This record gives sequence, C-alpha cells and structure tokens, in this order.
Amino acid sequence: MSFKKYHPTLKENIEKAGFATTNAFQKQVMPLIKGGSDLYAIGPKGCGKTTAMIISTIQKLGAEAFEDSPRALIIVKDKQATFDLKERFDAFTKHTDLRVYCAYEEYPLDKQREEVYYGVDILISTPKRLSKLYHLNSLHLGELKLFILHDADFVTRNNYHNYILRLSESAPKAKFVIFSETFNSKIKAFQDSFMYNARKIEVK
Repeated sequence: MSFKKYHPTLKENIEKAGFATTNAFQKQVMPLIKGGSDLYAIGPKGCGKTTAMIISTIQKLGAEAFEDSPRALIIVKDKQATFDLKERFDAFTKHTDLRVYCAYEEYPLDKQREEVYYGVDILISTPKRLSKLYHLNSLHLGELKLFILHDADFVTRNNYHNYILRLSESAPKAKFVIFSETFNSKIKAFQDSFMYNARKIEVK
C-alpha cells in the first residue's frame, strides 16, 4: 500500500523518513484505523506497530491542530516511553501545527495541568498521570477520535487495567486501538467493556 492519498505534508514526512510503502502488517492495520474500526493489532517487536500507529494518528487528525481538547490519546507504560514515542512523532509532524504532549508522574502536576489547558492534539500519557489529570477536571476526553494503548502488554501490572476501563467510559466518540506483542488475558478482557466488535489483526 502506498501513501499516495495521505495528507501532503504527512506524505512528505513519510518519504523523508525513508518509507516508500507499507509492510504486510501495516497494510492490514492502517486501512482499518483509517476506516474507523476498533482494532487489536498484535505482532512482535519490529513488525511496524509504532510506525503504523503514528502515521494513522496524524492522518486521522488531518495533520493539523484543532481547538484545545485532545483528539488522540496514546497510553504507554512509563515516562521513558512517552519521550521515546514523542521523538518518533516529531519526525512525522514536521511542518504541521499538531501539538504533541507528554504526561507522566515525575512532572509537577500543577504545571502539567496548566500546559494541557492551553491545548493539545495528541496526548501521550502514562495511565496514572492520565487518570489524575482527568479526575482533577484538567482534561476533556469528549472530543477524542482515537484512544490507543501502545505496547499494551504493560496493562497486566499495577492495576493499569482498571485505570483504562474507567477512562474508556469518558471517550464516547473515540475509536479504540490496542497495539501489543501478545493477546494476553487482560487485553482480551477489554472485549467485554469497550472493544465489543473490534477487529483483530495478528502476525507471528
């Protein structure tokens, strides 16, 4: 699958990053996200999950900022994962005005609340800090288009599963996408709450 029909600025960034076409995994996953399916995207490290997620997210948001509330939420396991993912996003958001923001526990909460208030399009967050911001009324999730768990194997630890269940109830417009190396029991259990009719793409 080529990127011919993608936003021109995104397409240019994709080309500069050295991607000419999708691989077998991405070819299955990306059209489903673009088409609005809830999705489990399961595959080993190196299969292209992160690139598929980043390109699909930017395309879904039209590669441009809009108002103040986040339209894409990406939940990751820890502080370092927020930084790593934002760095990857930066390569694909050049020459756009998309606002990508990281939220994590080690940052002063009051300062983070203020920064989020001024507007963000793509929020990359740890589960605990996201839950804290939401319950302090510092975050509106009603405009979310994408609710994503990235490298989601971490949900088996530290009660993260329950954090995510509660937050999913506050995103009525969102499509849910879970990227993971394994289809473990905690991830599978989301089918009974917010992943009812989700498609599943899995490669070994």
